[in-house]
Amino acid sequence: MSLLHQDAVRTLGGWTAPDPDQDLLRRDYLDHLRDRPDGVWRSCHPAHITASALVVDAEGRRVLLTLHPKVGRWLQLGGHCEPEDTDLAAAALREATEESGITGLELFPVAGTPAPVKLDRHAVRCAGRDQPENTHLDVQYLVTAPAGAVASISEESLDLRWFGFDELPERTDQSVRELTALARTLLG
Repeated sequence: MSLLHQDAVRTLGGWTAPDPDQDLLRRDYLDHLRDRPDGVWRSCHPAHITASALVVDAEGRRVLLTLHPKVGRWLQLGGHCEPEDTDLAAAALREATEESGITGLELFPVAGTPAPVKLDRHAVRCAGRDQPENTHLDVQYLVTAPAGAVASISEESLDLRWFGFDELPERTDQSVRELTALARTLLG
């Protein structure tokens, strides 16, 4: 088993879910990892672990969302784990840095340590529109940007913008709305 797989089991095994639905997802993710040694890789079908991050500005008033080219909705930053990733938190931070162009992003500590804030399971066609759907078992983190951070659009995005917590665009996925509300609560 890879270091990333081991970290995913350790992270999810030690994570205290905020409610029964999230705990059920956590247990489903752990079952997936128990059954699939390749469960963290994009090549694992019909499901695999992904890592994402909601980027919040230094003032804690706005979130950075990407207009995803395949989904056509505004989403948090993140995606597939890579062979060089050794832990989920670092994978989420890497994805957020790559997709935002912002250096100096920091994982938001939950109970003093970087930890997931939410899990989300969703069907996607990550291999292309002509391929069968796949399920992402997304492990979501909260990331803070440094003061004055300027984002730049990557090749993985149609658009990239900052939005106030109460100003999310119409085409924002419901799970992102929930993640944003959770971030607002955690940031106080």
